[in-house]
Amino acid sequence: MKINKKITVAITLIGVMALSVAASLPPDREPPKLVNLKVFPKNIPYKVLDHAMDVWSASLGVHCNFCHERNAETNKMDFASDAKPEKGWAREMFKMTSKINSKYFRAEKDSLGLVKFSGINCNTCHNGKAHPEAKEPEEQHGPWGPPPGGAPAGTPPPPPAAPEGQQH
Repeated sequence: MKINKKITVAITLIGVMALSVAASLPPDREPPKLVNLKVFPKNIPYKVLDHAMDVWSASLGVHCNFCHERNAETNKMDFASDAKPEKGWAREMFKMTSKINSKYFRAEKDSLGLVKFSGINCNTCHNGKAHPEAKEPEEQHGPWGPPPGGAPAGTPPPPPAAPEGQQH
């Protein structure tokens, strides 16, 4: 799979989100020029990108400054800067979820070439936490009771032995 195709697949996830964008910029304001886009298409509309960032920040329970640095001179967010490692991680996670959606959930693309929402997204794992806790599931016992010694949890016991003289 070519890198451009991976990026396109990753970006398609934003497609459905783009269709649900209701907010718009005031008519007298021009959207900012988008620069340093590495996983989104260069021609992505500002409203679509802005909505995607809102979804990401809500999924992680963070604000813009989690991934983006503030410019000390202008005191405004420098969205093009790659100074914070979190921005690089966000790009990698976006590519990962897009690849998963494309490969395992057969995600389709919209008219912009963005992956339509399907399968998983940031909130699937993060659930509003910037750093979700990785943990093992609690041990559960099936209808057969606890697993026999040495068998993993959830493994059914072997079938009962056949009465003498009978074969299966």
